[in-house]
This record gives sequence, C-alpha cells and structure tokens, in this order.
Amino acid sequence: MAVELGPAGTFDKLLKLAREKGPRRCVVACAEDAATLEGLAEAEKEGIVHGILYGDEDRIREISGSLKVRLGQFEIHGTSSSEQAVRAAVKDVAENGDFLMKGQVETALFLHGVLDEELGLRGERILSHVAYLELPSYHKTLAITDGGINAVLDLERKTDIVRNAIELSHFLGNPRPKVALLSAVEKIKLKMAETLDWAVITRMAEQGEFGEALVEGPLAVDVALSSEASRIKKVASEVSGDVDILVVPTMATGNVLAKGLQYLGGAKACGIIVGARRPIVMLSRADTPETKLYSMAMGSLVSLK
Repeated sequence: MAVELGPAGTFDKLLKLAREKGPRRCVVACAEDAATLEGLAEAEKEGIVHGILYGDEDRIREISGSLKVRLGQFEIHGTSSSEQAVRAAVKDVAENGDFLMKGQVETALFLHGVLDEELGLRGERILSHVAYLELPSYHKTLAITDGGINAVLDLERKTDIVRNAIELSHFLGNPRPKVALLSAVEKIKLKMAETLDWAVITRMAEQGEFGEALVEGPLAVDVALSSEASRIKKVASEVSGDVDILVVPTMATGNVLAKGLQYLGGAKACGIIVGARRPIVMLSRADTPETKLYSMAMGSLVSLK
C-alpha cells in the first residue's frame, strides 16, 4: 500500500495525509526532553500521533510542567535508567507499532537498542537516514541520504542506502524516482572510491536490482540539480534538473548539504531512519518546531508501510 504523496508533494500535503490516516503510536525512548515533549504535544494536537513515553517519570513531569504541556494526553511508563527506557521502547514498538522516536539519550545507546536482535526491531538491511526537503528554489521535494547514521561506508552499505531510499520513495507515491549518486566529478576515477562504487550501483539499477528507478552516477551536485549545468558541461543525464534523491558519498557530506539547505536555502525539512522493521524518528534540540512536526508526520505515514 502506497501513500499518495507523490514526487511533487508538499509538506502541507504530508501533514494532511498524516491527519487523514489518524493518530499513530509514537513510542519515545527517554522522553525526559523538552524538545521531544513540545514536538509530541503539537503532533498530538494535530491528530497525528498518540505519545507512549518511556523514561524517568518524575523528570518527564517536571519538564512538562515548566512547558505547560498536558501529560494527560500521553501514556507514561517510568523506567530506572536510560538503557532500560531504550530497551522497553524498542520492544514495545517492535511488538505493538507504530514508530519509534529518540528522546534525551545518546545516539550510540539508542541505536544499540534498535540493533539488538533480541528486541525484534532490527531488519535485514542497515539503517539509513533520509532527509526530505521542500525548497523555495526547487520544483519538488528533494531527498538526501545518508547524512546521519553511517560514518563508514562500503559498497554493500551504499547499496542498502540506495535501496532504502528508493523503496521509501515508492511508498510515498513516486513510481519511478530519479536518483543521483553524488561525487565531485562525473567520470570514474580509480583514485576516487565512490566513483567506482557508483558505477557498480548504476549498473545494478540498469539490471533491475532496485525496481522502478532511474539511477545515475557518479554525478556532481550541480549537474544533478541543474539541466543547464549538465548542458554546459556536456554531461548526458536523464535525472539532471529533475532529481528526486541525492545519495551522498559520506555521512558528513549529507549532513552539511541538508543543514546548509535548511539554514541558507530556506528549506522546510523532515527526516526519518529506515531499514528497521518500524520507522524511527531522531530529533535534534536545534530542530525547529515545524521540523519536529513534519518528521513525526513522516514517521506516522511510513508506519503504515
């Protein structure tokens, strides 16, 4: 079952679809966090989620009181430690749905729980982060992956990242996403490892490995985003100027690109982790209230997958 957001879908449509699907269970690990509680309260007000909180109950109540957030709308499960909160939240969402959200806990500890096979949430592939951006200067929603999970990449991990992003795009209503595998150049260079990997993945796509998708690489980012740049540089490309997904060669590249487009390009943004049996949302304290809301709306919709 696909969600009909489509390649040209706006974030307003994202919220509308999430409201129409009704509130989904948002299970939070270590919910004693102001940004998390504020975002949850807004998302619940919008009819997008129902919050299931795991963490230090006294601290949760203290923070919610200072924020004037009504706790009566949430289901709270007190735990004695961050590790216990993560394990309980992961087990809950694995058994009962719908999606998991990281609260005030170190990322390494959170992901350790997610990847624990005994808890039932880990999938067969690696986890990868997909950032979705709505830019005033671009004609459709743009996905960037992976800018938040995988610091060390090999060909297998890159293949999973591409597959995760394409399957998510299919689910969101894009029947044939256009994917650019980014590098600094458009040619295969023996001393630039990502260009060799991108050439392999491009060939895999041509053989139907990822289903319906148009995958090209290596491509420089200017060629991916601008058909005029492609024309000037004499690069033959079917994705140029109409790309849906940018796959970056390193996590740092993806992080810098996505955040730069937010802060300097005026992009609306949301993000989600895919590859587990349930979607996962990780919010930053620096995220804007709308980014938190959009991310939970995305988690709510993808939980239907």
